[in-house]
Parts: sequence; C-alpha cells; structure tokens
Amino acid sequence: MSTFCRHNRFTADCPICSKGTVLEGGGQRLRRKTSGSGEPRKRSKGATPAFTGPHVAGPARRDEDDALFLIRLERVPGGVRLGEWRGSALSPSAPVLPAEDLADLVARSADALQARDAAKLVAALETEADPEASGHAGVSRGRSGDFKEELRVEALDDGRLRVARWVLRPVIGWELQDAPPMLPAARYAEALADAARRGLIAAASAPATSEL
Repeated sequence: MSTFCRHNRFTADCPICSKGTVLEGGGQRLRRKTSGSGEPRKRSKGATPAFTGPHVAGPARRDEDDALFLIRLERVPGGVRLGEWRGSALSPSAPVLPAEDLADLVARSADALQARDAAKLVAALETEADPEASGHAGVSRGRSGDFKEELRVEALDDGRLRVARWVLRPVIGWELQDAPPMLPAARYAEALADAARRGLIAAASAPATSEL
C-alpha cells in the first residue's frame, strides 16, 4: 500500500482511504498517544512549595474569617523574610501584626538568624523614642532597578503594624508591594530603628499570648 493516498495524506491518517482497512482508527490512536506522552505534566494548584528556613513564629491568631494564621521571621537565601503563614502555605500578602508580636519576634530572632543579623535587629529595637519625631511609618530607603523603593514599618488605623515594601513608579506614585518582604537584615534594622524612634514599636516586656 502506498504511504500517501490520492488526497495527499498519509494513508493511515486519511479518514477516507483508511476506512475499511486495518489502518482505520490507527492514526487517531497514534496521535492521542503521542500528544499525551509529549505534554508536560501539569501541576495541581498550590503544589509549588514555599521555601522554609530557620525561623521564629508569633502566636497563632484568627483573621476576620476566623481562619488561623501566624507570622514568621525567617532566614532565607540572601536575607530575612517576614511573612504570614496559613498551615504550610505562605500567604502572598504583606504581614500585618500587633507591635508587641513584631517586638517579640525580633527579641527571639537569634534562634533563626545569623548572630550578626539578629544583633542588628535587636539593637534597632532599642533605639530611643524621639518625642519630636512624627509620622506613621519607620522607613528604610533603597532602590529597585531605576525606581526608588522603601521598606516601611507602618501603623494602620486598627493599631497594628504592616511591614511591606513600597515602590515609587513614574506617574503612578508610591505603590504598595503586597507581598512578604524579603530583604537583607540591615534594611529591616533601619526600618525598625526609625519606627522605634517614632514611638511605633517598643521592646516586648512579656511573650505574646495566643488569640485562638
């Protein structure tokens, strides 16, 4: 039998010329098998694991939907990350927590971070408050490519603190990067020291309690 039929197709692939022969349906089965084996296996949603390194965790709390979460201060490649965790998943949002929780995490940071990094954070928290300092956020300034950026420890209306990066974009202005900040310890120390100077945070006098 010729490889090509009169319809200028492979005989096995031609639905007309292969009809009634042993080749009928063979091309379709072959194509299904080939495409199935050639496609990469798709991952199910949420299958990508988040990196977890040495860390200290705050108390478990509940959000407005009564879902449990906690905040971790952890060592990651290249620096420090402060993030909200729900079970084994890292939330893709900037962490928000009471000032005493943040102070407690910093006080215990030696259990997770390198000694020099933990020392920077603890020293920053011991910065004396300046009665003349004003503002609602402690800031560490830097750059992100061609754009200015800041790490802010900012007071929210409900009395909690949000720790997040902000980027200054042309025309748009300052824009919140709603994600767990991952930066060198020196950047965290600078923002914490500025927040302490403005009276937004103080060293925790006692371990935080769980609100389950």
